[in-house]
Amino acid sequence: MNVSHASVHPVDDPPTTDGGGGGGAGNNIEVPRVRMKDVQGMPGTPGGLALRICQLVFAVVGLFVMATTSDFPSVTAFCYLVAATGLQSLWSLSLAFIDIYALLVRRSLQNYRVVSLFTIGDGITSTLTFAAACASAGITVLIDNDLDSCAQNHCAQFETATAMAFISWFTALPSFLLNFWSLASR
Repeated sequence: MNVSHASVHPVDDPPTTDGGGGGGAGNNIEVPRVRMKDVQGMPGTPGGLALRICQLVFAVVGLFVMATTSDFPSVTAFCYLVAATGLQSLWSLSLAFIDIYALLVRRSLQNYRVVSLFTIGDGITSTLTFAAACASAGITVLIDNDLDSCAQNHCAQFETATAMAFISWFTALPSFLLNFWSLASR
């Protein structure tokens, strides 16, 4: 490989294999790309597994609290919350298993296609969970503050399930951002 030398700002030649200073073909050492270490929170790291387990726990708690109320099917936003937290639970559970496997066999999950899949899935599930939590929060505020009808409704359960969905989204957001950052830094 012939290397041209800058005339205005001289640049040092990389060291050659034969010890000579020539720029002949095949004499330059190929410097390997330096990879960033796995940042905690990315797939296949203990931090990533902790985030997945937190997502799973908060989504499952929100799902079960909302599903145990008798009148959640009468409100569309609450049905949407159950569906979104159910999807978040399944997604987090499956990726937690993948993280556990990667940690046990000491494999890195920093493959471009794998990280792309995780990023797209995290983006979709976190957006759905956030939208469902916002819709449920709006209905909960309507029932509690505007209609003053918490006496005949399950406001405490609605508020708890909505809070759990927000916390699940809050723990899903770092996973999405770290995966997205990992794709951007390639």
